[in-house]
Amino acid sequence: MGYLLKTNWWKWICVLLLFYTMIGGLLFPVPRLPILNETIRVLHFHVPMWFGMIFLFMGSMIYAIRYLKTEDKLFEIYSYRLASTGIAMGVLGVISGMIWAHFTWGQPWVNDPKLNGSAISLLIYLAYFVLRNSLNDEEQQTRIAAVYNVFAFFLMVPLVFIIPRLSDSLHPGNGGNPGFNSYDLDSNLRKVFYFAVMGWALLGYWIATISTRLSLVKKRWEDA
Repeated sequence: MGYLLKTNWWKWICVLLLFYTMIGGLLFPVPRLPILNETIRVLHFHVPMWFGMIFLFMGSMIYAIRYLKTEDKLFEIYSYRLASTGIAMGVLGVISGMIWAHFTWGQPWVNDPKLNGSAISLLIYLAYFVLRNSLNDEEQQTRIAAVYNVFAFFLMVPLVFIIPRLSDSLHPGNGGNPGFNSYDLDSNLRKVFYFAVMGWALLGYWIATISTRLSLVKKRWEDA
C-alpha cells in the first residue's frame, strides 16, 4: 500500500481534487447573479474541462515535436492518445456548456465567436484523426499527422483565445464583457474552480496514460 501511495501520488491527488470539486461545486454557496443563479455551478465542470483539453492538446503537440526530432514511436503514441483524450474532454466541455447556455441564453447554441471558434478547433483536431488513419504507409502516416498536430494547436490558440476577445461575445472576459474576477467579489467560485482545473487536467492525463498502455499492449500482441 505504501508503494502504491508513493508511486501513484498524483492519481490520489486527482481523485481528491475531483471529489472536492463534486462536493464543493454542487453544495458550496455561489454568488446570486441575475439570470445565472444556481446554473453558475456548471462553471466548475464546463470551464475546467476545456482547460484540461487545452493542456492535453499542448502535451500532444510537445510529444509530436519530440517524435519528429527522434522518430521514437512511443512519443507518437503518446501524442495520439493525448489528442484523443483531449477531444473527449472537449466534447464533454461543449455538452456541459450547451446545458448551461440553454438555461442562461435560452438556447443551447448561439452565434457566438467563442462557441464557433471552439467548434472549429474540435473539427480541426478531428481532421487530425482522419488524416492519420487515411494513409497506408505507417511512417508517412505518423510523420504527416505529427506535423499537422503542431499546426492544429497553433490554429486553436487564436480561435479560442484571441478572436473572441476582438469581437462581441456573450462569454465573460471576451468582447468587452467582464470576467468572473470582476464580479465574483466573495470569491466563492475560486474556492472550487482552481482545484477543479487541476483535477480535470490530471484526470485527462490519467486516461491518456491508460490508453497509451493499452495501445502498447495491443502493438506487442500484434507483433508477437
